[in-house]
Amino acid sequence: MAERWKNPGLIGELAAEFAGTMILLLFGLGVVAQVAGGGIGDHDSIAWAWGLGVMLGSYVAGRISGAHLNPAVTIALAAFKGFEWRKVAPYSIAQFLGAFVAALLVRWNYTEVLHAADPGLTIKTQGVFSTLPGNGTLPVGEWGAFRDQVIGTAILLFLILAITDAAGTPPAAHLVPFVIGLLVVGIGMAWGTNAGYATNPARDFGPRLASFLTGYGGAFRDQTGYPYFWIPIVGPIVGGLAGAGLYHLLIGRFLPSAAPQEPGELPTPDRVEATRG
Repeated sequence: MAERWKNPGLIGELAAEFAGTMILLLFGLGVVAQVAGGGIGDHDSIAWAWGLGVMLGSYVAGRISGAHLNPAVTIALAAFKGFEWRKVAPYSIAQFLGAFVAALLVRWNYTEVLHAADPGLTIKTQGVFSTLPGNGTLPVGEWGAFRDQVIGTAILLFLILAITDAAGTPPAAHLVPFVIGLLVVGIGMAWGTNAGYATNPARDFGPRLASFLTGYGGAFRDQTGYPYFWIPIVGPIVGGLAGAGLYHLLIGRFLPSAAPQEPGELPTPDRVEATRG
């Protein structure tokens, strides 16, 4: 049996972020490829698969790195919860790489289906890998999509902090990834129209780059030709900071002191009991 590391260190944390983000994207991109390329499933199956991907990725990485799986989460935790700023760039790179590798695997596995559905590899199936304003068809402009990403990610971070705050009323530690997965399902069902609910710079840019390198020449532009790629990067970062700030302003600062908790770490049963005691 392989020896377990008592302290995984930064390398272990980055490996966990890479693996957790890859798992998340394998389910998220895979379901969109199945719906868009094969006509199997619908919007609800997409929302559920993304939520399952978040849940499973969180179970993979949670104990080692806190399962951020999203640069917007990492930056918000550094700004408001004491996560070390020196780890922000390495975590974000690991997340981008996990998303990039997952996208390559989905692109490879669904090659035949995607080429049959869209021989020119156009905007028709670009949405398998990256988001578009109005999902490529509805009358939503770039700034409307930016607004949507700010609001959607603010909701995401506000509720992630509420769910994981040991001083509040968190679910049992082993249920935290499950509840966060349900949160993502809810966001997908309620906030998916205007910009495809990326709410995660790694989720969008990693697959966008992978699709560009594998034949989608227009990957960095939207259906109008606008260089859209920056919106699902900047919008979620702004929204994440806004959501985390609002949580601190409205809820976090009024809660009783919690047992010590590593920034970004999922609450463990002993910490939860210590807080409730």
